[in-house]
Amino acid sequence: MTMTTMTTMTTPTTIKNNPDKILLGHGSGGKLSHDLIDNLFTKYFNNPILNQQSDSAVIPMSSNHIAYTTDSFVVDPIFFPGGNIGNLAVAGTVNDLAVSGAEPKYLSAGFIIEEGFSFSQLEQIVISMAVDAKKAGVTIVTGDTKVVDKGKCDKIFINTSGIGILDKKNVGISSGSAIKPGDKIIINGSIGDHGMSVMAARNELNIQTHITSDCACLNHLIADALKSSKLIKFMRDATRGGLGTVISELVKGSDYGIQIDEDKLVIHESVRGLCELLGFDPLYVANEGKVVIIVGSEDAEKVLSKIKESPLGKEASIIGSISEDHKGKAWLNTGVGGKRVIEMLSGQQLPRIC
Repeated sequence: MTMTTMTTMTTPTTIKNNPDKILLGHGSGGKLSHDLIDNLFTKYFNNPILNQQSDSAVIPMSSNHIAYTTDSFVVDPIFFPGGNIGNLAVAGTVNDLAVSGAEPKYLSAGFIIEEGFSFSQLEQIVISMAVDAKKAGVTIVTGDTKVVDKGKCDKIFINTSGIGILDKKNVGISSGSAIKPGDKIIINGSIGDHGMSVMAARNELNIQTHITSDCACLNHLIADALKSSKLIKFMRDATRGGLGTVISELVKGSDYGIQIDEDKLVIHESVRGLCELLGFDPLYVANEGKVVIIVGSEDAEKVLSKIKESPLGKEASIIGSISEDHKGKAWLNTGVGGKRVIEMLSGQQLPRIC
């Protein structure tokens, strides 16, 4: 590529809502993140596969397809109740493949490490990654390590990429193109545990709680759910931006609405209490072991029953449905009989949560 061509391609872009600086909110998973993706990355990386903006790229092959995804992890602190940055790196990438309907097979692992970082902590992280990969049935097949000067990186950052095999019958799950009014919405358990676990572990808060992250690989649970029904139409893991952002992303611009029943959501009291203390909304708090599934109403109970057989799905519930009302909008039926609009997270709520 000539220098002239490169100059043409890299003409500066004005990012909506912020002309020349990246804010913490651009990594929140909410509106600023979407503006950044739409007005910068999608603009210059433009191609039909990327433009689907699903959790994994679906790449056509001669027989089946492959799903391909990548993610970077910068959580602070790197160790928290229920896991560490290594658990997150494996689970986050495995889950992005699984919710696309794929069978996760291979991972890469890239490490950026600050000079002076503890070798024993690095070993603990690597061991946790190996254990979780083995449980998930995936293989870490390639990687890279870079060490930067002290002060040039906050302890350790990890990037993982993943490849999975995607059966043709599951290709539409990423887009949710088959969703219709009457379909039911299932989540496999409580919300907000990961985000509040990480927040409580931050030393500056000095908060003592019993909250544990829900960080886990969900591919076996998801595979069992897919085997139980041919009517699963959409799946997404509710990570940054939480359940609220997943729902509002899905319904945006659609010809249907979504209603969620507040009394069907499982929110542990410790999570609810910490959210109230810190001023957070559990709907928008990150999870690392929760999948949102939309399934045809006639199979909803069957899928729910299958999910509940897994230790990672014991608190699963049907939390809402697809509606003909309020097209393009999502709302929450509150416990006191009112209605509340569910909008995409705007700005930053929880920085460096994954």
